[in-house]
Amino acid sequence: MTAKQGRAPVLAVDGPGGSGKGTICRRVAGAMGWHLLDSGALYRAVAVYAGQRDVPLDDAEGLAKLAGELPVAFEPAEDDTCVVLAGVDVTRELRAETTGDRASRVAAIPAVREALVQRQRDFRKPPGLVADGRDMGTVIFPDAEAKVFLTASARERARRRYKQLVEKGIDANIDRLYDEIVERDRRDEQRAVAPLKPAPDARIIDTTTMSIDEVAESVIYFLIQRQRIVAPQDAGPFYH
Repeated sequence: MTAKQGRAPVLAVDGPGGSGKGTICRRVAGAMGWHLLDSGALYRAVAVYAGQRDVPLDDAEGLAKLAGELPVAFEPAEDDTCVVLAGVDVTRELRAETTGDRASRVAAIPAVREALVQRQRDFRKPPGLVADGRDMGTVIFPDAEAKVFLTASARERARRRYKQLVEKGIDANIDRLYDEIVERDRRDEQRAVAPLKPAPDARIIDTTTMSIDEVAESVIYFLIQRQRIVAPQDAGPFYH
């Protein structure tokens, strides 16, 4: 496959929280043998790091400085991505709903987003990158070879999030999750910088009534069409 200007190809996957981005991106990256960028984890890490360093969420300058020096690393795990912050595994804390709300506030700060732009672009390496986020196809990788926007109803996203948290042994309230999702959608869609919206050339997929396998198959098929590539031999059932 030949990427634009000789660079590694990118599949940009955007959408609101709970639309299935994380699961689908891990599936696709694994099937293709590509690298994975979980941009949401970067913003969550900034939020957690701010708490550790006692930096208020309304201190834009302080948060941008933290984002620029963020000591974070990603390590592959069986069902998730292990996130190590300053040498400590903070994966569980990052996935907490309260952290997600704080991260949404952090992500609305232009200086923080600017500090993380190049860091995200540095993930673009051969043989390819699956980028999971909210502005991957519009801001970070506007030249991505394939762009997908995943969505689902707020009720369904709350149900999925509740199930995910309970399975991990984390206490959750589905009504509160729903309210937080609606508020986060509003904040993400209305922020002045990089608001959540599909790229003009993105394939929009409503996953409300679809299974994980159905969504993954649809995304991989779309990627293959866009790239005109031969599927890897060990890519699994999605290609057969």
